[in-house]
Amino acid sequence: QVRLVESGGGSVQSGGSLRLSCTVSGYTYTNYGCMGWIRQAPGKEREGLATIDKYGSTKYADSVKGRFTISQDNAKNTLYLQMNSLKPEDTAMYYCYIYTGSCPGRPADYAYNNKGQGTQVTVSS
Repeated sequence: QVRLVESGGGSVQSGGSLRLSCTVSGYTYTNYGCMGWIRQAPGKEREGLATIDKYGSTKYADSVKGRFTISQDNAKNTLYLQMNSLKPEDTAMYYCYIYTGSCPGRPADYAYNNKGQGTQVTVSS
């Protein structure tokens, strides 16, 4: 059974940084097509933030481009999201996902086969 577990969320002041981790188990990590991060703030629609394919190619939503970096460690079956220059509007529940198909042209057009339970990020002004 595929399982994704996020960690690394927390509370930080505006301008601060956090690194989220997503550990994948029950799946041959290198067989995926695309992995990514999405977030959902209360009362808002879910937002696709970043994707990375099996070759390491990355894409970002405009809202996080230049501030967030997605990366992966195949040896550890782990996906990361380094978040810098955090803003109060980044406050949300963050989820990682895995998809057997190819990454979409835009992170906003994400699809997934499995998703984690999420980790909360709160940014105060």
